[in-house]
Formats: sequence, C-alpha cells, structure tokens
Amino acid sequence: MRQISSTIDSKLASSNRLVWALFGVIFLAVYVASLFTPALLDDVDAAHAQVAQHYVDSGDWITGRINYIRYIEKPPLPWWLVASVYLVTGQQNAFTTHLPNALAMLALTWLAWMWGKRAWGPRAGLYAGLGCLTSFGPFLFTRFIIPEAIMSIFLLTALYGMLTALEMNRPARVYWSWSMVALGILIKGMIAPVFFFGAAIPYLLWTGEWGRWRLLRPISGFLLLLAIALPWHVLVGMANPDQGNAVGNHPTIGNVHGFWWFYLVNEHFLRFFGHRYPHDYNKLPFAAYWLLHFVWLFPWSLFLPATLVAGWKTRKSWMEQVRQEADPARFRVRSALLLGLFSAFSLVFFGISTNQEYYTFPVWPPLFMLIAAVVAGIEEQHGRPLLSQAWLSRAQAVFAVLGVLIALALSVCLWESRNLPYVDDIGTLLAHRAVAGYTLSMSHFFDLTGESFASLRLPAGLAAVALLTGPFLGWRLRVNGKHIAASVSVALTAAVFLIAAHIAFARFEPMLSSKQLADVILAKGTPADSFIIIGEQSDASSVIFYTNHFLHKPALLTYPRCGQNGEGSTILWGSCYPDAPDIFLSDEQLVQRWGAGERKWLFTQDEGEKRAEKLLGGRLIKARAIADKVLWTDRPLP
Repeated sequence: MRQISSTIDSKLASSNRLVWALFGVIFLAVYVASLFTPALLDDVDAAHAQVAQHYVDSGDWITGRINYIRYIEKPPLPWWLVASVYLVTGQQNAFTTHLPNALAMLALTWLAWMWGKRAWGPRAGLYAGLGCLTSFGPFLFTRFIIPEAIMSIFLLTALYGMLTALEMNRPARVYWSWSMVALGILIKGMIAPVFFFGAAIPYLLWTGEWGRWRLLRPISGFLLLLAIALPWHVLVGMANPDQGNAVGNHPTIGNVHGFWWFYLVNEHFLRFFGHRYPHDYNKLPFAAYWLLHFVWLFPWSLFLPATLVAGWKTRKSWMEQVRQEADPARFRVRSALLLGLFSAFSLVFFGISTNQEYYTFPVWPPLFMLIAAVVAGIEEQHGRPLLSQAWLSRAQAVFAVLGVLIALALSVCLWESRNLPYVDDIGTLLAHRAVAGYTLSMSHFFDLTGESFASLRLPAGLAAVALLTGPFLGWRLRVNGKHIAASVSVALTAAVFLIAAHIAFARFEPMLSSKQLADVILAKGTPADSFIIIGEQSDASSVIFYTNHFLHKPALLTYPRCGQNGEGSTILWGSCYPDAPDIFLSDEQLVQRWGAGERKWLFTQDEGEKRAEKLLGGRLIKARAIADKVLWTDRPLP
C-alpha cells in the first residue's frame, strides 16, 4: 500500500493522462451509469422534458408548451439542447433527457481542472476537478432537468475569458465572455449578466484594471450579446402578445399580459422580491440556506474552514500582489479574487431573494477551485506555508469519525430491518409530511420511514462499507505524509457513496415517477382514449410525457381554466390565453363524460382519490396503484 501511495503521489497530479483516466472512471461510474434510471420524474423533470418534446414534435422552437399549453416563463436553451439530443438519437427517454446535464458536469470538471492547474499548479487542478465530480450537491441536482450545471459552465467560461484577456492582453478572448453571458441569458434569464457583472465590475475596480475598459470591447461585445440573446426574445414576444381582458376579470392577473411583462416583470423582478404570481416558490430559512452549503460541497467542505482561515491570514499579501504588474503570482491571486467576488455576490444575492436549494449551484465550482488551491498549497508547503498540515489531518480525522458514525447508523438500520420484507414499491412505506408544502426540492427527504429502509439494504450496505473504510484509510495516508493519495481517497469514497445513493434514488422511482402508470395505458389503451388528472398536471407529468406519442392529445385537467386560486401554476399563465386548448373540466363535466364515449383514464394522488370516489363512486375501476398514486378507468380492462 505504501508503494502504491508513493507512486500516486509522484505521478498522478503531474500526468494529464492519469488525471483524466481517474476523471473518466469516476464520470462513467457516477454520472453516465446513473443516466438510465430512474424514469423521468413527475413535476419539473418530465414537465420540462415536455417542452423539448414539443419542440421536436411541432417544429415550433420559439414558444415552449407543456401539455399543449404555452410555457414561456423560462428561456429556451436548456430545452433546445435536450430537443437536439432527441433529434440526433431518435429517442425520448431519461437517458437522452439528462445527457446534457451529465456532459455539463464533464465540461465543468475540465474547466475547473484547467483553471486550477494554470493558477495554482497540477495538484490544485486535480483536486478542483475531483471536487466537481464527487461532491453531493452537483450530483444531487443533476438528477433532473434543471439548467444550473450548464449555466455554471457559461458563467465560469465568461469569467475566465475576461481574466485571461486582461492578463494576456488579448482582446479577442473578451468576445468569449460576451458570448457566454449571452448564452447564459438563454439558459437562465437576466440573472446571467447580473452575476457576471456583479463580480466583474468590483474586480476591475479592485485591481485597477478599470482604466483598460477599451480592451473589454464594451460596444462590439454588447452588440454580440444582443445578436445571440435578443432574437428569441423578440420572436417569442411577437408570438405571445398581450391579450387584453381575454378571460374575464381574473382576481390576480386581470388582463392577460404578454411575454414581456410576464417574463421580465413577473418571472424576474417579482420572483426576486417573493411577489411572483402564482406564489409557488418557497425560501430556505436563513441558517439553513448558509449551513446547507456544507452538505452541497461535502466531502470537500471538510477543508472549507482551512480555506477561509488561509484567505484571512494571507489577505494583506494577496491584496498587495493583486495590483503588482510583474509579480509571477498575480494570475494566482487575481483568480482567487475574481472567484471569491463571484461566489460572495451570488451567495448574498440568493440569500436575499426567494431561493431553492440548488440556486447557488454556479458558486460551487469556484468554491471547489478555491478549496483545491488551499489544500494543494498546504500539502506542497512552498515558501512560507499557508497553514500547518495539521489542518488537513484534522479535516481527514473528522471525515473518518463521520464515516464511522454514519456507517454505524446504517448498520443499526440494516440490523433493525433484517426481518422486514423487501417491497418494490417503496412509496407505499413513506410518510407524507408535506414539509414546506413540497415547494422545496428536498422536501420529500422528510418522508422517509423506518419501514422503507428494508428496500434500501443494498445501497445502505455499500455506503456503510465505503464510509467505514475509505475515510479511515485516507486519514492514515494523511498522517503518513501521502497527501495526494489521502485527498484522492476522499474523492473515491465520495464516488462510491454517490453510486450507492443513486441505487437508493432509483428505488424511489414508484414514488417520484408515474411511468408505470403510463405503461398500463400504453399496454391496454388505444389512441382514442383520454387521460384525466385530478390535481396539478405536474403531479402526472411523466404520464403525459410517456403517452404523448400514443394518445396525441393533451391530458384533461379538473380545475378551472386560468385557475382562480393558483391551480396549475406551471401552465397557469398560458392557460389564460384565448387560444389555449379546452382541456379544463368542471366536476359536472367529469361526471357526465365518465363512462361515455372513448375509454377514460383517471389519475389521482393523495386527497385526489377521495375527490374521485366522491364524484364517481362505484363507477371507478382501479387499473394500477403505485405509492400514493392510482390510475383508474371507467370500464373493465381487456
């Protein structure tokens, strides 16, 4: 083992081939292998996939639609990317839907490695790449189709382009920055330039580079930004104009505003201040917002205290170096300053606004780079040491203790569940506590019960073994001076844990996805059938996605068009347009249609089942039930 560790310490960090062999193995095992399961999830995952599906099926790549209803609250590039994969592969499934996010993580790994290597050396580049690949937050929030990982690539590339353009006196690189900010607008909206300039302007002022503003090509660069970002905004604005008082006096919306008011005012400014309509977003409590970053950055957040202390202790020296013209360390300290300003601005911004747990995703790769720089600097001990290597040994010891405690907890759960039967449908064993009204992405975590653990024995056992052995081995390597091997052990332990986490995540498919219900319709239904949802369309969005090419019609919804109380929040605005399809049923219409004409399929969840039984009584025939969801039909099945 000692000989192996010595080989790793001497060759790994300096060999690009070995570094990327390690990156490649982890990427394939953690990110590629997890693309196949579970099926598309209900709510945002399958709903956003419907937008990409609509682009391909309709040929209209300007106005997105969910369940045939306008969906114009978000920019199109994430769905354009997914739709392009659909076109190239000819497949519309979980793998092709989530592939852009996985590739974005590979690109983030490359950028973090390249930037870290250039600024702080090969070892820092290695650790920065491993941080992107093996931390909990990036993995957790690429399990469904949200644009944060892709947004991170564009913003970091923009920052890197500006920094290197100034350092190398190469104005052409600035156009990369302008183009990346423009693509960021098409990914996540106006937040992209806000974040970029929120870091760039203080950086230029702090470093004294403001006088070189001509090198940044502000006029031609801004024109390039407009050329990339503006066309879609103009076209979608023309396709979705104001509709006047098209649907009567809505209590909140009033007139049906067109794209520009809805997108810029409602979805940007009002969302920031928490007054967006409908109010279907929550906000993390102040303490949880900040402390959860130790979870999202874990296990590399173990070294975050050392990073903060090192930054504070060396603040005077790097503040002096940042303005010196000929200092060889200038690119290093300027990289730290730019990444630090970007991280601080973004964290404070979302600390004020409404937020979801993953909103600060673009901050995580810069923090991995800063952590990697400090860890590598402490290990290498060049010149005056940043901190004692005891900081790393203590962090590794904390990891070992946490590993033992978590492994023991998992072992106790395994022992307690030894006589409990394995249940395929884990959703039937979960509580439904509705923490934060399920408006936070991690709310379902609180639904776990002891009985559900019987279905998680394999991933729990794998995680327990990894956490019991990996951190302890890493601590021993650290104490023996095998620093690179010790740091790599952190990544490998985390990678095994993430593999176990994905196995557990896939076991929750019956609760998180309704694909099994869609399979019943595909197997026993006909294209003439109708699919009805009691509840939000997002509750059964995966059924809509998977049956789209079979039924060729939208799902019917049992709440008023242009919902008076915020029903159907995802498609509420689009449903207010006068040309929205007539898919909204009253209770009376549901009762009249049930059992008449073509076969009806009815989706219910939680309280929706009681409503269905009250309305339709003995006319309901259960076709399939999974977790808390039931698929009914109105006549006997073949």
